[in-house]
Amino acid sequence: MTHKSDRLFQLTNLIRARQPVSTLELAEEIGVSIRTIYRYIDDLSVLGIPVYHEHGQGYRLHDGYELAPLSLTQEELDALVTGIRLVQSWTGDRLSLSAQTLLHKIQAASEKNLNDLEFKNMEAPILFDRQQDALHWDTVRLAIRKEQTLCIHYNDKHKQHTERPIHPLNLSFWGNKWTVGTWCHLRQSYRDFRLDRIASVTPASQQRLPDHVNLENYLQARSKMSVCD
Repeated sequence: MTHKSDRLFQLTNLIRARQPVSTLELAEEIGVSIRTIYRYIDDLSVLGIPVYHEHGQGYRLHDGYELAPLSLTQEELDALVTGIRLVQSWTGDRLSLSAQTLLHKIQAASEKNLNDLEFKNMEAPILFDRQQDALHWDTVRLAIRKEQTLCIHYNDKHKQHTERPIHPLNLSFWGNKWTVGTWCHLRQSYRDFRLDRIASVTPASQQRLPDHVNLENYLQARSKMSVCD
């Protein structure tokens, strides 16, 4: 069960990270009602946290406000380290390195020492080809961030080769493989491709997307799709 103090800490962090942020956004992110957010804002004011509402924009914190050093529970530390281990083992090299630096930053801001964060008995074995799959992972992730078109050379389970111009929208992990959710310009429809079956990925000439193509519509369509073999 999440304690109220944890909710207030989460609320303060969200406001600081996204300011200005609306009441509705805060309610949806934390999973409470708008009325509860109003009560929490009042609680923050009573605690001396300088939060204020900017008309037509949302909540902000006064400039210069800093949170106290992180105080994490043991279960929160377990969750953090488990996530970092998985990122280090199952994503691209760039994000893996960022996961390690994140651990160090958390340690610097936390009351716990580094030994408490680096559990030697917590492991996520690397079970995919870091020379190929991890390289593609980084390339696809950056293309999603930059909304770039890519050209992939893809080998299906029958070893048939195709070349596809795609607009990547999503990376999904299924326990033993990654897929990239895309708008396939060749087929003019949403397609999922297994990362481990992509032979190469290169930047391509930017192609215009149909107006209806976005992440939300892809996720709705995915339940009716199968991964390209």
